[in-house]
Amino acid sequence: MLETTQTEFEELVGEALDGVPPELAALMDNVVVLVEDEPPAEEPELLGLYDGIPLTERDTSYTFAQPDRILVFRGPLTRMCETPEELVEEVRITVVHEIAHHFGIDDAALHELGYA
Repeated sequence: MLETTQTEFEELVGEALDGVPPELAALMDNVVVLVEDEPPAEEPELLGLYDGIPLTERDTSYTFAQPDRILVFRGPLTRMCETPEELVEEVRITVVHEIAHHFGIDDAALHELGYA
């Protein structure tokens, strides 16, 4: 387990977001990225979660919607990592994975790309 403060972890998530190519970041729409300490009790090992309507499923009825949420869970990520470098990499993979869901990419395709 790797110890990290909430602020340090949020900075890692911010760095992962900064690594998203600008042309992709510009396409993200109505989505927020949040850090939570722990995932839902029924999925204690969950590293991240996309909660929303993927861009590929939105149509003209998608108006005045609450923002989609990308949740990154600090607890499971810090428990699975032993070094700061490993944590940076796992946070990056998790952020990219959840952003991909926002773009409508499913787990099977992410697995093929090495992000599952």
